[in-house]
Amino acid sequence: MAGVSFDVHDREFVAIVGPSGCGKSTILNMIGSLIASTGGEILVDGARVGARPAPQIGYVFQKDTVFPWRTVERNIALGLEYRGVARAEVGARVREAIKLAGLEGFEEAFPATLSGGMRQRVALMRSLVVNPEILLMDEPFGALDTHTKLNLHAELLGLWGRRQQTVVFVTHDLSEAITLADRIVVMTRRPGRIKLVYDVKLPRPRDVIALRESPEYLREYGEIWHALGEEFQERVR
Repeated sequence: MAGVSFDVHDREFVAIVGPSGCGKSTILNMIGSLIASTGGEILVDGARVGARPAPQIGYVFQKDTVFPWRTVERNIALGLEYRGVARAEVGARVREAIKLAGLEGFEEAFPATLSGGMRQRVALMRSLVVNPEILLMDEPFGALDTHTKLNLHAELLGLWGRRQQTVVFVTHDLSEAITLADRIVVMTRRPGRIKLVYDVKLPRPRDVIALRESPEYLREYGEIWHALGEEFQERVR
């Protein structure tokens, strides 16, 4: 990457798209303090991100990171337990999270018995239950089929609408970025630079199915693809 700089505003949903290897996940990992930056600085609420993750940041990875030996309930409770939250409060917050994610009836189920989409919902709620101010998401739905992915888009938009965390979302899927985000950061091929920061003009709340049939969506897709598609064309020449 070189000369990458952009702002994310409070309670904003920002997606980052670009060719493989351009540095999208690296940006996310630097924000979350998983790797150190070699230059420049990353500020959260005006304070420089240090060697340890700030407590207000949550992370949802591409692969579901649920623990196979923990039930749904205990997976979601993990972050609260690490923070020393009282047992009664842990129970109440986990029950609310399970209800929000549509996982009622699966509290005692182990991950091996769940679908990929359900496991990813568990991973998402494990991050959300600790009420992070900032949520980092690294292609969390990339391995899922289209139907499951659209269902999770709808659930994520509903949860975000209620909780209003600041979200930075990395994806290869331009349709996903347009469906979810307020702004889209388009990166060039390696070495990654910012080519475009695009304001998505689609109103909220968004119906993830009807949205894709609207002329407004097609117009937004065409405008962003004009910039993003050039990067793929250059790569295959």
